[in-house]
Amino acid sequence: MYNKLSDVELTALLKEGDKAAFNEIYSRYNALLYVYAFRITNGEENDAKDMVQELFISLWEKRETVVFSSSLSPYLYTAVRYKFLKLVAHRKVRTEYAEDFLNVMQEGIAATDLYILDKELMAEVEQHVNALPEKMARIFRMSRFEFKSTEEIAAEMNLSEKTVRNLMSNAVKTLRLKVGLSLIVVFWLY
Repeated sequence: MYNKLSDVELTALLKEGDKAAFNEIYSRYNALLYVYAFRITNGEENDAKDMVQELFISLWEKRETVVFSSSLSPYLYTAVRYKFLKLVAHRKVRTEYAEDFLNVMQEGIAATDLYILDKELMAEVEQHVNALPEKMARIFRMSRFEFKSTEEIAAEMNLSEKTVRNLMSNAVKTLRLKVGLSLIVVFWLY
């Protein structure tokens, strides 16, 4: 009986909550809508099935308020297109979010790696500074860790500026041999 009804008659019965009318609409359009969804999703079978399934669920849930501007068929095809656009937008947002997340993670990992490298480098330099003669180590620390000038160090330690420069030069040469030139260059950048 329902298979002989027109789309207009079926939609009128659907609005009244007639399950048999809904089942007839489903039987009439499910396969056609699936083929359409399959084509617009470039052969993504699961996406096509999900879109059509969501459409029919929504149609049943909104049966009392849905407005068919012309007829049932254009409404259903437009709804599938809408579901597809929604899917694409969702995937784009998800992809952008994932890319942003990965970028943040990469930056975080890089920052963590630099922090660890910096800590290891500082520990190694500190170990070798501790092995220097006391006066030389103190001058090196004042210059590189406390950022004091040659004049300030000389005044504080009651030494000539030339003595401070010589001791600092010897400290750098000794550390360069022990720690390595590359580490001294990196250390100097900080």
